[in-house]
Amino acid sequence: MKVLLLEDDVALSDILGEHLKDRGFDVTLAYTGDEALDHLVDEKYDLALLDINTPHMSGLEVLRTIREYKNRTPIIIITAYQDTKHLKEAFENGGDDYIKKPFDLEELDQRVNKICRHFSIEQTEEINIKENVTFVPSDNALIIEGKTTNIAQKESDILKYFCTHNNRIVSSDELLQNIWTYEDMPSDATIRVYIKTLRELLGKDIITTLRGIGYRFEQK
Repeated sequence: MKVLLLEDDVALSDILGEHLKDRGFDVTLAYTGDEALDHLVDEKYDLALLDINTPHMSGLEVLRTIREYKNRTPIIIITAYQDTKHLKEAFENGGDDYIKKPFDLEELDQRVNKICRHFSIEQTEEINIKENVTFVPSDNALIIEGKTTNIAQKESDILKYFCTHNNRIVSSDELLQNIWTYEDMPSDATIRVYIKTLRELLGKDIITTLRGIGYRFEQK
């Protein structure tokens, strides 16, 4: 998945860029608005994160211009402004989401995951879970010792979330907030059933249940 990051603060850009790369994204860094615009016009990106306050051309101007080109790349606006004026302008010009500075990397992950789900963006074609087990998100399938096994959509969604939060504790509430909508919110028991199915397919060593806390997913 190709991501363009427009951020003129070099130190912050390096931190965000490295974090996104660690998650498996192909990241291009831009430090000025006109540089970001050139990238968006010349190449296809799956997602762009645009800081509002950048040299030569603001992130809002970049957003407005690419929408005039009928470019529908999903856009997350990054802003240090606390007023609603700039956010309103961003949404009126075709922005898809926003994140306010200062923010932590977990919030960034949540915003990116939300966009990926909304636009059905796959972050990678295949994910190696462990030896002889490969996950194919676009097909909702596992390839286990060469044999393909289809899994349910929600099982696939949970596994994708685990893969992007490898070796980190994920609570049931976090899964609920990031995978389900309010209207179709399941019970904790339903989540346990999905986890049980995935554990049977992947092996008990991949997903560990931490009672009263959540789950830890560990790729081997």
